[in-house]
Amino acid sequence: MFVISITYTKPASDIDSLLTAHKQFLNEQYADGVFLMSGRKVPRSGGIIIADAADRAEVEAIIETDPFYIGGVAEYEITEFVPSMTAEALSVFRHTTDRN
Repeated sequence: MFVISITYTKPASDIDSLLTAHKQFLNEQYADGVFLMSGRKVPRSGGIIIADAADRAEVEAIIETDPFYIGGVAEYEITEFVPSMTAEALSVFRHTTDRN
């Protein structure tokens, strides 16, 4: 599991000009089953994405297709974690000895 923290590096007008394309990128990743949750930071300085990917290399490759990345308007920090505890509704994502 991965937390992707996006931090804007350009003015809001630059971000807004890529927002429609970025939302399409997000929708594609949701459709592929990789992204589980996403949203903007408060205050609006970037965003957070929770992803369920095979490995860090997959996450990095996906990020490289984000219009924000391509447009050079944001920086990305990737944190991998193992969800050992979850709310019951998210139990499918709990790490067990049967799952890597």
